[in-house]
Amino acid sequence: MSTEHADPAHGGGSGGDDDSLAELGYRPELKRTLGNFHTFAAGISYISILTGTFQLFYFGVAFGGPAYWWSWPMVFVGQLMVALCFCELAARYPVAGSVYNWAKKMGGPHVGWLGGWMMMTATMVTLSAVALAYQITLPRIDPWFQFVGDGTGKTDAAANAVLLGSVLILFSTVVNAFGVQLMARINSAGVFIELVAAVALIICLAAHITRGPSTVLTDTYGLGAGEPLGYFGAFLTASLASAYVMYGFDTASSLGEESHDPARNAPRAILRALIASFIIGGLILLFALMAVPDLDAKQLSTEGLQYVVLVTLGTTIGEIFLWCVVVAITVCVLAVHAAGIRLMFAMARDNNLPAGSRLARVSPRFRTPVVPAVVIGVVGLVILVININQPQIFSVITSIAIIMIYLAYLLVTAPMLVQRLRGRWQPREGSFSLGRLGLPINILAVLWGVAMSINLAWPRAEVYNATGPQHWYLRWGAFLFIGVVALGGFTYYWFVQRRKTGVLAEHRAVPAAETP
Repeated sequence: MSTEHADPAHGGGSGGDDDSLAELGYRPELKRTLGNFHTFAAGISYISILTGTFQLFYFGVAFGGPAYWWSWPMVFVGQLMVALCFCELAARYPVAGSVYNWAKKMGGPHVGWLGGWMMMTATMVTLSAVALAYQITLPRIDPWFQFVGDGTGKTDAAANAVLLGSVLILFSTVVNAFGVQLMARINSAGVFIELVAAVALIICLAAHITRGPSTVLTDTYGLGAGEPLGYFGAFLTASLASAYVMYGFDTASSLGEESHDPARNAPRAILRALIASFIIGGLILLFALMAVPDLDAKQLSTEGLQYVVLVTLGTTIGEIFLWCVVVAITVCVLAVHAAGIRLMFAMARDNNLPAGSRLARVSPRFRTPVVPAVVIGVVGLVILVININQPQIFSVITSIAIIMIYLAYLLVTAPMLVQRLRGRWQPREGSFSLGRLGLPINILAVLWGVAMSINLAWPRAEVYNATGPQHWYLRWGAFLFIGVVALGGFTYYWFVQRRKTGVLAEHRAVPAAETP
């Protein structure tokens, strides 16, 4: 490919990017309206520093003590290996439904379908899981937000979480259906607020520090004593709190067909989103542990960061930050929803989903796939209803959704490694390239993906059967659920959809010889 295609200064911004689409067999349909900050905002809002840290801090402390903080840099290094591989792919194939298309290009149509199916299923569950985070924050700001009961009933919190989450998903459905520009504007404004609030929170917590990092980073609460693996086993469990946060950076590339010069901007956005999340999130967690008045307070492992902010900074300032968390949750849902829409659209235009032509139809008015926005919103609402009387089962499904995303990433990095070893992978000329480091980084990305997937799926009672009577099918829920989703979905694909696969005529690239 000529270098002028990779250089916007030579007029190759959209021409070169459209050539990348043509290489995959698609014609450009989505409107390119997003700039560099929009793609960065999409990646960082999916990761969502404030949403993830405020939602899962209690889990990390409960199972690993304050020293669980070390899992944050550990997960970052592992995910950075994956992100670097994605950067090379994003520079060469900046396309909607990036994980699906990358898996298809690296491993073939069958691997691509499985990767896309796993990612799409996980995205819809993740949408519901993030929407439930409203319940963790809004009633802490004001009891008025507890619309169902007074919060003391057995199912009050779960039912109220469904109500609040449903409102958020309906809002996200409408915004995403009205086009990427509206979503991007709201998302970018929300991310700006989230970043300013996160930095301000770091400064405020730093001003209230009462102990040094050496105290915090070595305090294990004595967890793991008497267990076969000792504290290491407890630490692996607690590391899930970090693993549940640092993913979704591929969203910056999934909006590639709607971005200006994505071959150049998408790799940068992926790295900036991940690195910014690591630095800012890591400082929030560290300073929160250093600033909380009582490091042994029971509320640290039950109420989490919300408790730390309110008890350390006071009610007024604390509630201001909690409102910023609400904004972060909102834009996180918007980003997750947007990523799911692009993934469904990408699979549908390859006729890899039932009713593919309808799902892949781009609205002439809004220039976005409207039907996937509605379908994903409806499925998200249905999944939410499960939480009303079965919160334990929902927590199992949520955990499994994260594993499926890690597996979907693995279905990209593993075939990419095979291509490298065969000498068939070639980064886009003049764009992001790992050079000689590509092979060792790719190997580390695959090893990390396998190790963390096993760690996430390990049948721990405290993760998959935390309350109520013990059931073997809950503890082994990861293997059972993923097996059903993967094998059931792939069986349908193999016997039904596989014979129909192929870029739909209305989405197919027109060969140069046929261009009027």
